[in-house]
Amino acid sequence: MKLSELIIFENDDFIALNKPSGLLSIPDREGTEVSLKNLLQEKYGTIFTVHRLDRDTSGLIVFAKNETTHKHLSLQFEGRLTKKIYTGLVLGSPAEKKGSINLPLAENMVHRGVMIVNRRGKESLTDYEVMDNFGIYSWMQFQIHTGRTHQIRVHMKEMGNPIVCDDIYGDGKPLLLSSLKKKKFKLAKDVLEERPLMARLALHAYQLTFTTLQGDKKELAAELPKDLRATLQQLTKWRKK
Repeated sequence: MKLSELIIFENDDFIALNKPSGLLSIPDREGTEVSLKNLLQEKYGTIFTVHRLDRDTSGLIVFAKNETTHKHLSLQFEGRLTKKIYTGLVLGSPAEKKGSINLPLAENMVHRGVMIVNRRGKESLTDYEVMDNFGIYSWMQFQIHTGRTHQIRVHMKEMGNPIVCDDIYGDGKPLLLSSLKKKKFKLAKDVLEERPLMARLALHAYQLTFTTLQGDKKELAAELPKDLRATLQQLTKWRKK
């Protein structure tokens, strides 16, 4: 993986990248794994964390190159002045095609790192819309107005439509082509095991809008990775048959 291939936009103040699924945004407590921030520090020296994405979530992430920009962007995130759009594939078909989920979230005190709905938790608001319905799966868009840990994942679990391949809040099962083509699917003679269409959390940080130091409105978008594009293509083909 080349860092240059991940860059969406860059100037003297900040850099925006399309983070691959499986890569840490910032170093974890152990510091034994490479993170996107580590890679940026090797190239640019000092880099400042503005926000982060879950390891398994792909998509748009922004880092500041100086303290002034870091403070400017961080205040926008804290003040809910940024517009954050995600896309994702969920299990099933939501009863309402468009709506909002406003459920407070808190960390599970027994299972650290896992979030639960709790009336004593922090306010968490997610707007959602079904963009494409495949019956057994739905392609959705989310706008989060708060930035709680695992917010979309927990909210979709509570709705009864967890994110595909979510091993914490869903069943964690990979999406297989054979599950769509049950009667016609056959493995090639030299292939012993089917390769999943989707084997990681099907959630992507798609778009981010904020104001630059110069006062300009900046809207950035991260194209879907190959695995999500291929999955949507297969679901579209399957639906037409």
